[in-house]
Amino acid sequence: MGEGGSARRAVAFFDGQNLYHAAREAFGFTYPNYDPLALARTVCERRGWRLGEVRFYTGVPSPRDDPFWCRFWNAKLRAMGRRGARVFCRPLRRRRAKGSGRGDRAVPTWEEKGIDVRIAIDVIRMAHRGDCDVALLFSQDQDLSEVAREIRAIAAEQGRWIKIASAYPAGRERPKNRGIDLTDRIPIDRATYEACLDPRDYRPRESGGPPRGT
Repeated sequence: MGEGGSARRAVAFFDGQNLYHAAREAFGFTYPNYDPLALARTVCERRGWRLGEVRFYTGVPSPRDDPFWCRFWNAKLRAMGRRGARVFCRPLRRRRAKGSGRGDRAVPTWEEKGIDVRIAIDVIRMAHRGDCDVALLFSQDQDLSEVAREIRAIAAEQGRWIKIASAYPAGRERPKNRGIDLTDRIPIDRATYEACLDPRDYRPRESGGPPRGT
């Protein structure tokens, strides 16, 4: 069967932190201002796929580690859930990196555990059950290339058409940018990204200063 047509059921899987950092590097945006449902609809409509579900995954810091981004993500996730997206979160933990030399200050970084594993499990399970014909990943995590191998094996075993694709922001600032290996790569240009911005800004207004990053 061909790729087009309403029979091709797509499920969108968003790696929230991965997409945010990619959009920041490609387009210069300083916080996660994307609307996952709008992005998923736009990509699917342009390829003739029928969007069945949006699943969003992200790490969220604790209120003690970073109250600003904790409040931001909790508000954004609640709003997405009310609009029909399925949301999954894991703790985003602060890890203190060592300085590069004598006198250098240690710079805290964030460590996200379990998101890529959860996405991989869900993609494989839904493909195996026949819940989707297209697994649309909004991520550039190359660890997920192993999922693409498994999707091909499932398609061969079941004798049916299954596609796995990765969508990602692609700007002039990221000339070597690429999607996940072994997937169909779908670059998102700035105009498409900006047409899918979330009209609501979930950053706390009483924070008294700019966000520190996520």
